Amino acid sequence: MLKHKGVKAGIFMIVFYQIVMLTVFMSGYSAIPKNVTNLTVAIVNEDQQSGTEFVQKLQGQLPFNIVTDESLEQAKMGLEDRDIHMVIRIPGDFTEKLSEQSGIAQLEYLINESNPTTITSSMKSVAAEITAQISAQVQAQSFEAVLNGMQVPADQSKQIVESTTGKVSSNIVMSNPQPAGMQNQMAPMFITMALYVGAMIYAMQSVGGMQQLRAQMGKWKAFFALRGANLLISLIAPLVGIGIYFMVQGYGVEVFLKMWLVHSLQLFVSIEFTSIFIMLLGQGGMLINMVFVLSQSIANGTSMSPEMMPGYFKFVSQITPMFYSTHLDYNILFGGGRTAHYAIGLALVGLVAFVLNAAIHHFKNAKQTNPLQESSQQPAIV
Repeated sequence: MLKHKGVKAGIFMIVFYQIVMLTVFMSGYSAIPKNVTNLTVAIVNEDQQSGTEFVQKLQGQLPFNIVTDESLEQAKMGLEDRDIHMVIRIPGDFTEKLSEQSGIAQLEYLINESNPTTITSSMKSVAAEITAQISAQVQAQSFEAVLNGMQVPADQSKQIVESTTGKVSSNIVMSNPQPAGMQNQMAPMFITMALYVGAMIYAMQSVGGMQQLRAQMGKWKAFFALRGANLLISLIAPLVGIGIYFMVQGYGVEVFLKMWLVHSLQLFVSIEFTSIFIMLLGQGGMLINMVFVLSQSIANGTSMSPEMMPGYFKFVSQITPMFYSTHLDYNILFGGGRTAHYAIGLALVGLVAFVLNAAIHHFKNAKQTNPLQESSQQPAIV
């Protein structure tokens, strides 16, 4: 029985999926927490007394890319665009509050919640650790020297330093908050993933149908007729998934329309992208498509930011549809910047895929003259 062709193919697929899935997941998720240090933290110092010293200490202690030369407004813009993952603001009265007997010095932490949960949870933990460390450091000799430099008498300086325990508090300001519930945090990934997998299966069947239409309509009429059908399907099909999500978690009509347009574009681009390998390799192209769909489960940016991704996944995120689509969802549902950048990126992926499909259609079929032969070579529906 093992000699049967179908059984051999089934065994191959079992082995293939195990190798691909485990390789992708093990190599991708190894970046957490190892690559958390690739994230960027901006420190905005408004305290002209001891603030500079604190900034220097934080630079030496924090295991992140530290930015210190931006204004608060610039840092907030970077945070909105997800280029900066946390902003630490040292207010102008920080030292003054520490020197007061009853004063409480407050550090402000700005975090954009419209990000993967690994980033927001990591930044919240870091904020708590920084506050605890600075609470201890304000009793150190270096800070006592700062007070002495402010011409505070030595005895008074020592008394102030000894009384500063617990005088440093934190104020975490969350922008673009997500509604409660894991379903909201994961919605951008699963809406996009569902449409992408559907596009992949549809592409395999539609390419075979196009070759059959070619004998009736002609080479290029069949090609563009299929694109017209793809466009129509892309406008209708997303209404199902988005409708289900909106029934569970209500949003306004404007948000619904934006999500519909984004995922109509995403579905059309996904069909074009997955069609490349089907047109090039026939049924064998599904193996490559499976590699890409598994890779995008990490490269889509909902489990980690591009800064944390290993090189392969960072590359995949830029050339495939899911990364741009999930970030557009983040912006529409929760808030965030660079919406035009993600929309243009998604459209460019679709344009390149369309050009490649046209080129494959032209050159691959140029040598085929027998329509029956062409039809027999198309992949079977799985």
